[in-house]
Amino acid sequence: MKTAELFDNRTVFSLEIFPPKPDADESVIYDTLEELSDICPDFISVTYGAGGGHNGCRTIRIASDIKSRYGVESVAHLPCAGLTKAQAAEILDSIREHGIENVLALRGDKPDDTPAAGDFHHASELISFIKENYDLNVIAACYPEVHPESKSAVDDLKWLRYKVDCGADHLITQLFLDNRYFFDFYEKVCIAGIDVPVEAGIMPVTNKRQIERMVKLCGVQLPKKFVRVLEKYEHNEAALRDAGIAYAIDQITDLITEGVDGIHLYTMNNPYVAHRIFDAVQSMVKVSSCAAD
Repeated sequence: MKTAELFDNRTVFSLEIFPPKPDADESVIYDTLEELSDICPDFISVTYGAGGGHNGCRTIRIASDIKSRYGVESVAHLPCAGLTKAQAAEILDSIREHGIENVLALRGDKPDDTPAAGDFHHASELISFIKENYDLNVIAACYPEVHPESKSAVDDLKWLRYKVDCGADHLITQLFLDNRYFFDFYEKVCIAGIDVPVEAGIMPVTNKRQIERMVKLCGVQLPKKFVRVLEKYEHNEAALRDAGIAYAIDQITDLITEGVDGIHLYTMNNPYVAHRIFDAVQSMVKVSSCAAD
């Protein structure tokens, strides 16, 4: 099933996982999936293989198994930086052959201090390529606090509209910790005539190093309330984990109450955290059929 078809007057609830590193035992991710299976989300997205390069084969294999073993729809991430059209076609052929119908089309990280290689320089180019050659549902990323490389919020929205015009069927946001950014962003999205579903990406912050890395990479703003949580519990691992879970639950509750299209939970492959959050909000979402069985 294509994810865009899931948004039918209800709140979609989905998860993201990442494959193990190339030198790690792949069974670890299947242990994680077993623990997540009783949540039975609307779909699970699988990031491009840890370490990049050719490790995307793990992404495709795991995404295929999510659908065939667990009966949950899956999404395969595909970053295009450095790919030629021939390489992209090879990957997309494999995605289609494995029965996967959904692709999260991303630019991915550009190599530092080297000229851009490959045929794709923006996610929009990959989206167009997919839509011209494959019958796949395409998801794209969006940024409530503006993409770090954008000139302005207006410029960022212009390029987001262009990605949708190129064929993006569904959007998932980068993480944010202040819902006001999302609500302001969503209002502008609607004014811009972008009429595809927009899922709010939520990352439960369970350790200080994690959020410091996210702030550096994504430019996420830390609300005063969240800073107080970090300052109070940074030396108490269990307390910070529980406070981070509680903060994410509050975010999700507020978003669902205001009618968000969906919640995409960045699990960081932590079933305990995902279960704690889902157990707290499941009554607010119409869970998928397998979760109701």
